[in-house]
Amino acid sequence: MNKSPRNGLAKMYLNSIFLDPDRTERLIEIARSSLQPLLEGAIFNTIPLTIISFIIGLILAILTALARISTIKPLQTFARVYVSAIRGTPLLVQLFIIFYGLPTAGIVIDPFPAAVIAFSLNVGAYASEIIRASILSVPKGQWEAGYSIGMSYSQILRRIILPQASRVSIPPLSNTFISLVKDTSLAALILVTEMFRRAQEIAATNYEFLLLYTEAALIYWIICFLLSIVQGKLEGRFDRYVSR
Repeated sequence: MNKSPRNGLAKMYLNSIFLDPDRTERLIEIARSSLQPLLEGAIFNTIPLTIISFIIGLILAILTALARISTIKPLQTFARVYVSAIRGTPLLVQLFIIFYGLPTAGIVIDPFPAAVIAFSLNVGAYASEIIRASILSVPKGQWEAGYSIGMSYSQILRRIILPQASRVSIPPLSNTFISLVKDTSLAALILVTEMFRRAQEIAATNYEFLLLYTEAALIYWIICFLLSIVQGKLEGRFDRYVSR
């Protein structure tokens, strides 16, 4: 059976790393020197982009979820169309429409705000379904009990429903946040200098794409691993709070 050319190239690449001390030393130096720029891209762009987008998206999600369960038909329709449009189109396409498409209509948005808008709208649509399902999971008797003691709709929602729904929504919302960290790498395609963009720029100067992309992947992995630990602690705290 003939070996594929790609397998041969992979073998040559690995041999050049492990059998050539000079190349190994060069790769180590590239990895060491690129670590700081990658971490700077993560700290000053990737993480802020994630946090800002998630906070705005969560606000949109709560408003959208409330609109979906309201009895006002126009609000229901608007929320349904919004969720359907965002969930039915790729995030990359949404980014390109906002950053590259809107300028043709005279609306020019800088890369970072454009990314925030796209990610916030995306999070808002997906998280709204999580929040809506969490609110609907609370027994209707809780609403009736609130009304029976003279509480208003907003008071019941704020004091009774949302605290109970928050426990149900914490795990999926945490997963959404972790996924958003990884999705921010798409912002590199609209010139946001986040971590993956830094990896692309460095790799373009030394042509060590595998090394730089692997290094960036490891940093993403570490960030997501730490967030998963925080998620577990947060869930445990909510369990203790609800069980009181």
